[in-house]
Amino acid sequence: MKALAYEKAHALDAFAIELTDVAEPRPRDGDLLVEVRAIGINPGEAAIRRTRSAEPGGRVVLGWEFAGIVAAAGPAVTGFAVGDRVLGTGDFTRDGSWAERVAVDHRVVAKIPDRLAFTDAASLPIGVLTAWESLFRDQDALPAGVGRVLVVGGAGGVGSMATQLLKTMTPAFVISTTSRPESREWATAMGADLVVDHRGDLAGQLRAARIDHVDLVLSTSGTSGHLGAIVEVLRPFGHLAATDLAGSFDPGAFAGKSLSLHSEMVFSKIVAGGDAGSQGRILARAADDVAAGRLRPIVTTTLEGLTAGPMKTAHALAESGRTIGKTVIRVAG
Repeated sequence: MKALAYEKAHALDAFAIELTDVAEPRPRDGDLLVEVRAIGINPGEAAIRRTRSAEPGGRVVLGWEFAGIVAAAGPAVTGFAVGDRVLGTGDFTRDGSWAERVAVDHRVVAKIPDRLAFTDAASLPIGVLTAWESLFRDQDALPAGVGRVLVVGGAGGVGSMATQLLKTMTPAFVISTTSRPESREWATAMGADLVVDHRGDLAGQLRAARIDHVDLVLSTSGTSGHLGAIVEVLRPFGHLAATDLAGSFDPGAFAGKSLSLHSEMVFSKIVAGGDAGSQGRILARAADDVAAGRLRPIVTTTLEGLTAGPMKTAHALAESGRTIGKTVIRVAG
């Protein structure tokens, strides 16, 4: 089959992902084999391209956000049949979905309602799961006492879904950070009650809005650079949920306010152990909510074709730091 793959880690200006022939996936007993129809692109995948090389003689196939059609189901699979329209993530230790077909654990997959397009469905999985687990952890509710939530990076994929989930599932007052007029407009459309500029004085902007503190911060990018401001605006015994704790990070800054820190990695349940099936249930709920109009898909850019050109464009957008919503590539059937 065809897949977009590379051998050595590389920078964007030396883009080396190419369409090539690779072996067919080998599904496990609990896997679905999915014919890929659309793929969502994430900044984390661009980061992996820059840093991870294949084993000698091998190649890397990225991509852990897709929508497609079930082509086969393993003997341990329940709840799915050939022909089902599905969306899902996968396992970053296995080949991803930048290919004609992908083998994926059925527990991290959900059916797509008939009225939801593949491109819209492919915009959901990573943002929904990352936002849900960051905010609600392994529960269906915010921590006790959380009424104000600050979302740092509110116009990105995770921030967009976090704001929507908070406004549809909780009574929380949601403050979103952006840096440009168009991203401010997007964050407001997602449902943010207040939008502030993360390049400025966060605490000062909140005080100007008569807000003295927040109870929880979800930081989706630049956490180490914003750490001082985050600690300043959080109340004592407040919570920071962060999706990008790689690199230098001083947890000692939290001690003075007895703050709690929650990390999030969307693949932890399937790689490290846990209720992986909860992710399929979350995705099913989100897909139904989108179909019913309670949530909205976050596609802002649609590219065409499983070829190197659209993928390079998608990576350039991901690395620009200026992406609003989600970039999706439609794969020809």
